[in-house]
Amino acid sequence: MRRIFTLILIILTTTSCSNQIRQNNMNIFKKIFGKKEPQKEFTQEEYDKDYELKMAGLEYVLGKSHNLVGHAIIPFEIGGAVDMYYFPNGIKGTGFATMELLKPDGTGPIPNRLGTYELVAFTKLEYVQDTVETNPFNLIERRICGILTGIGFYSFEAKLEPLETCEMPRNEGEANLCLIFDEYKPNGKEFRVGNRKHGLLLIIEVHRNEMEFAMNNGTGKLIEKLKEKGYYPYSDLDRESVIK
Repeated sequence: MRRIFTLILIILTTTSCSNQIRQNNMNIFKKIFGKKEPQKEFTQEEYDKDYELKMAGLEYVLGKSHNLVGHAIIPFEIGGAVDMYYFPNGIKGTGFATMELLKPDGTGPIPNRLGTYELVAFTKLEYVQDTVETNPFNLIERRICGILTGIGFYSFEAKLEPLETCEMPRNEGEANLCLIFDEYKPNGKEFRVGNRKHGLLLIIEVHRNEMEFAMNNGTGKLIEKLKEKGYYPYSDLDRESVIK
Protein backbone atom coordinates (compact mmCIF):
# COMPACT_ATOMS: atom_id res chain seq x y z
CA MET A 1 0.00 0.00 0.00
CA ARG A 2 1.31 3.44 -0.91
CA ARG A 3 0.55 6.51 1.12
CA ILE A 4 1.68 10.12 0.97
CA PHE A 5 2.45 11.75 4.31
CA THR A 6 2.30 15.52 4.42
CA LEU A 7 4.23 16.53 7.49
CA ILE A 8 3.33 19.75 9.24
CA LEU A 9 6.20 20.01 11.65
CA ILE A 10 8.11 22.46 13.70
CA ILE A 11 11.67 21.45 14.45
CA LEU A 12 13.40 23.39 17.20
CA THR A 13 16.97 22.49 16.42
CA THR A 14 20.51 23.73 16.54
CA THR A 15 21.18 26.92 14.59
CA SER A 16 22.41 24.96 11.59
CA CYS A 17 19.09 23.12 11.38
CA SER A 18 17.05 26.29 11.80
CA ASN A 19 15.68 26.20 8.26
CA GLN A 20 13.29 23.49 9.45
CA ILE A 21 11.51 25.75 11.97
CA ARG A 22 7.86 26.35 11.16
CA GLN A 23 6.48 29.23 13.21
CA ASN A 24 2.82 28.35 12.72
CA ASN A 25 3.02 25.05 14.58
CA MET A 26 3.01 24.71 18.36
CA ASN A 27 3.67 20.99 18.71
CA ILE A 28 7.13 21.35 20.16
CA PHE A 29 6.06 23.94 22.72
CA LYS A 30 3.33 21.52 23.80
CA LYS A 31 6.03 18.86 24.04
CA ILE A 32 8.18 21.10 26.23
CA PHE A 33 5.56 22.88 28.35
CA GLY A 34 2.42 20.81 27.97
CA LYS A 35 1.09 17.98 30.10
CA LYS A 36 3.25 14.92 29.61
CA GLU A 37 2.03 11.37 29.54
CA PRO A 38 3.66 9.12 32.13
CA GLN A 39 6.67 7.34 30.67
CA LYS A 40 8.76 4.52 31.99
CA GLU A 41 11.93 5.76 33.60
CA PHE A 42 15.31 4.13 33.02
CA THR A 43 18.47 4.26 35.06
CA GLN A 44 21.67 5.73 33.70
CA GLU A 45 23.12 2.24 33.76
CA GLU A 46 20.27 1.01 31.55
CA TYR A 47 20.83 3.88 29.11
CA ASP A 48 24.57 3.26 29.00
CA LYS A 49 24.14 -0.46 28.36
CA ASP A 50 21.50 0.21 25.70
CA TYR A 51 23.83 2.70 23.98
CA GLU A 52 26.62 0.15 23.78
CA LEU A 53 24.34 -2.56 22.41
CA LYS A 54 22.66 -0.22 19.94
CA MET A 55 25.97 1.07 18.61
CA ALA A 56 27.22 -2.50 18.21
CA GLY A 57 24.06 -3.32 16.25
CA LEU A 58 24.43 -0.29 14.00
CA GLU A 59 28.10 -0.95 13.34
CA TYR A 60 27.32 -4.53 12.36
CA VAL A 61 25.09 -3.19 9.58
CA LEU A 62 26.74 0.15 8.72
CA GLY A 63 30.41 -0.37 9.51
CA LYS A 64 32.45 1.22 12.27
CA SER A 65 31.22 4.64 13.34
CA HIS A 66 33.26 7.82 13.47
CA ASN A 67 34.46 8.79 16.94
CA LEU A 68 32.77 12.22 16.73
CA VAL A 69 29.05 12.71 17.26
CA GLY A 70 27.00 15.70 16.11
CA HIS A 71 25.22 16.47 19.37
CA ALA A 72 22.18 18.74 19.23
CA ILE A 73 22.14 21.78 21.51
CA ILE A 74 18.52 21.05 22.45
CA PRO A 75 17.83 17.33 23.02
CA PHE A 76 15.49 15.53 20.65
CA GLU A 77 13.28 14.31 23.48
CA ILE A 78 12.23 17.88 24.30
CA GLY A 79 11.86 19.11 20.74
CA GLY A 80 15.38 19.60 19.45
CA ALA A 81 17.26 17.93 16.64
CA VAL A 82 18.45 14.36 16.62
CA ASP A 83 22.07 13.69 17.44
CA MET A 84 23.92 12.76 14.26
CA TYR A 85 25.96 9.56 14.20
CA TYR A 86 28.34 9.08 11.27
CA PHE A 87 29.34 5.83 9.57
CA PRO A 88 32.12 6.40 7.01
CA ASN A 89 33.47 2.85 6.98
CA GLY A 90 30.68 0.91 5.33
CA ILE A 91 29.53 1.56 1.79
CA LYS A 92 31.13 4.33 -0.28
CA GLY A 93 30.35 7.75 1.17
CA THR A 94 28.92 8.38 4.62
CA GLY A 95 26.00 6.88 6.48
CA PHE A 96 23.94 8.74 9.07
CA ALA A 97 21.85 7.12 11.79
CA THR A 98 19.67 8.09 14.71
CA MET A 99 20.07 6.50 18.13
CA GLU A 100 17.29 8.24 20.06
CA LEU A 101 14.10 6.71 18.74
CA LEU A 102 14.41 3.36 20.51
CA LYS A 103 14.21 3.22 24.30
CA PRO A 104 16.17 0.72 26.42
CA ASP A 105 13.10 -1.55 26.59
CA GLY A 106 12.73 -1.61 22.78
CA THR A 107 9.74 0.72 22.55
CA GLY A 108 9.93 3.64 20.17
CA PRO A 109 8.18 4.74 16.97
CA ILE A 110 4.78 3.29 16.13
CA PRO A 111 5.79 -0.21 15.00
CA ASN A 112 5.70 -0.94 11.28
CA ARG A 113 6.29 -4.31 9.62
CA LEU A 114 9.92 -4.08 10.80
CA GLY A 115 8.81 -3.53 14.39
CA THR A 116 10.31 -0.50 16.11
CA TYR A 117 13.27 1.08 14.39
CA GLU A 118 15.94 3.74 13.99
CA LEU A 119 16.44 5.90 10.88
CA VAL A 120 19.33 5.87 8.40
CA ALA A 121 20.31 7.98 5.40
CA PHE A 122 23.37 8.25 3.16
CA THR A 123 25.42 10.69 1.13
CA LYS A 124 27.95 9.74 -1.54
CA LEU A 125 30.33 12.32 -0.01
CA GLU A 126 33.15 11.28 2.26
CA TYR A 127 33.03 12.40 5.88
CA VAL A 128 34.97 15.59 6.61
CA GLN A 129 35.58 17.41 9.89
CA ASP A 130 35.81 20.83 8.25
CA THR A 131 33.31 23.05 10.08
CA VAL A 132 32.94 25.61 7.27
CA GLU A 133 29.19 25.84 6.69
CA THR A 134 29.54 25.96 2.90
CA ASN A 135 31.51 22.73 2.76
CA PRO A 136 29.44 20.36 0.55
CA PHE A 137 29.47 17.62 3.19
CA ASN A 138 28.27 19.99 5.90
CA LEU A 139 25.46 21.25 3.69
CA ILE A 140 24.01 17.81 3.06
CA GLU A 141 24.69 16.71 6.65
CA ARG A 142 22.57 19.61 7.92
CA ARG A 143 19.87 18.89 5.35
CA ILE A 144 19.74 15.24 6.41
CA CYS A 145 19.74 16.31 10.07
CA GLY A 146 16.52 18.23 9.41
CA ILE A 147 14.99 15.28 7.55
CA LEU A 148 15.86 12.73 10.22
CA THR A 149 14.57 15.07 12.93
CA GLY A 150 11.27 15.70 11.16
CA ILE A 151 10.66 12.06 10.31
CA GLY A 152 11.81 11.09 13.81
CA PHE A 153 9.07 13.21 15.38
CA TYR A 154 6.48 12.01 12.89
CA SER A 155 7.33 8.34 13.50
CA PHE A 156 5.71 8.64 16.94
CA GLU A 157 2.50 9.97 15.39
CA ALA A 158 1.99 7.66 12.39
CA LYS A 159 3.03 4.24 11.15
CA LEU A 160 5.70 4.71 8.48
CA GLU A 161 6.27 1.70 6.26
CA PRO A 162 9.07 0.82 3.85
CA LEU A 163 8.24 1.60 0.19
CA GLU A 164 6.02 4.54 1.07
CA THR A 165 6.49 8.12 -0.12
CA CYS A 166 6.59 11.29 1.94
CA GLU A 167 6.42 14.99 1.13
CA MET A 168 7.97 17.13 3.83
CA PRO A 169 7.24 20.89 4.00
CA ARG A 170 9.97 23.47 4.44
CA ASN A 171 9.85 27.22 5.03
CA GLU A 172 7.36 29.35 3.15
CA GLY A 173 8.46 29.84 -0.42
CA GLU A 174 10.76 26.81 -0.42
CA ALA A 175 9.97 23.63 -2.34
CA ASN A 176 8.86 20.65 -0.26
CA LEU A 177 11.25 17.73 0.17
CA CYS A 178 10.37 14.54 -1.68
CA LEU A 179 11.26 11.36 0.21
CA ILE A 180 10.90 7.62 -0.11
CA PHE A 181 11.32 4.95 2.54
CA ASP A 182 12.87 1.50 2.35
CA GLU A 183 14.06 -1.22 4.69
CA TYR A 184 17.84 -1.07 5.04
CA LYS A 185 19.17 -4.59 5.41
CA PRO A 186 22.34 -4.90 3.28
CA ASN A 187 23.35 -8.46 2.50
CA GLY A 188 20.65 -9.66 4.87
CA LYS A 189 22.30 -8.06 7.91
CA GLU A 190 19.70 -7.44 10.61
CA PHE A 191 19.82 -4.61 13.10
CA ARG A 192 19.73 -6.00 16.63
CA VAL A 193 20.10 -4.39 20.01
CA GLY A 194 21.37 -7.22 22.14
CA ASN A 195 18.87 -10.04 21.65
CA ARG A 196 16.16 -7.73 20.32
CA LYS A 197 15.47 -7.51 16.60
CA HIS A 198 14.64 -4.05 15.27
CA GLY A 199 14.53 -2.36 11.89
CA LEU A 200 16.41 0.37 10.06
CA LEU A 201 14.13 2.62 8.03
CA LEU A 202 16.10 4.13 5.16
CA ILE A 203 15.14 7.62 4.02
CA ILE A 204 16.14 8.75 0.53
CA GLU A 205 15.54 12.24 -0.83
CA VAL A 206 14.56 12.08 -4.50
CA HIS A 207 13.54 14.43 -7.29
CA ARG A 208 9.86 15.37 -7.48
CA ASN A 209 9.20 13.51 -10.71
CA GLU A 210 10.83 10.44 -9.16
CA MET A 211 8.48 10.59 -6.17
CA GLU A 212 5.52 11.01 -8.51
CA PHE A 213 6.70 7.98 -10.46
CA ALA A 214 6.88 6.02 -7.18
CA MET A 215 3.36 7.10 -6.26
CA ASN A 216 2.00 5.94 -9.61
CA ASN A 217 4.09 2.83 -10.20
CA GLY A 218 5.30 1.73 -6.78
CA THR A 219 8.37 2.77 -4.82
CA GLY A 220 9.98 -0.58 -5.56
CA LYS A 221 10.06 0.30 -9.27
CA LEU A 222 11.79 3.59 -8.53
CA ILE A 223 14.32 1.86 -6.30
CA GLU A 224 15.15 -0.52 -9.14
CA LYS A 225 15.93 2.46 -11.37
CA LEU A 226 18.03 4.14 -8.66
CA LYS A 227 20.04 0.96 -8.19
CA GLU A 228 20.60 0.60 -11.94
CA LYS A 229 22.20 4.06 -12.00
CA GLY A 230 24.17 3.57 -8.78
CA TYR A 231 22.18 6.25 -6.94
CA TYR A 232 20.76 4.01 -4.22
CA PRO A 233 20.75 4.49 -1.20
CA TYR A 234 22.01 8.07 -1.45
CA SER A 235 20.10 11.34 -0.93
CA ASP A 236 22.43 13.48 -3.07
CA LEU A 237 20.42 15.37 -5.70
CA ASP A 238 23.33 16.68 -7.79
CA ARG A 239 22.39 14.11 -10.39
CA GLU A 240 19.92 13.67 -13.20
CA SER A 241 16.52 12.21 -12.48
CA VAL A 242 16.15 8.55 -13.41
CA ILE A 243 12.72 9.39 -14.87
CA LYS A 244 12.88 10.76 -18.40
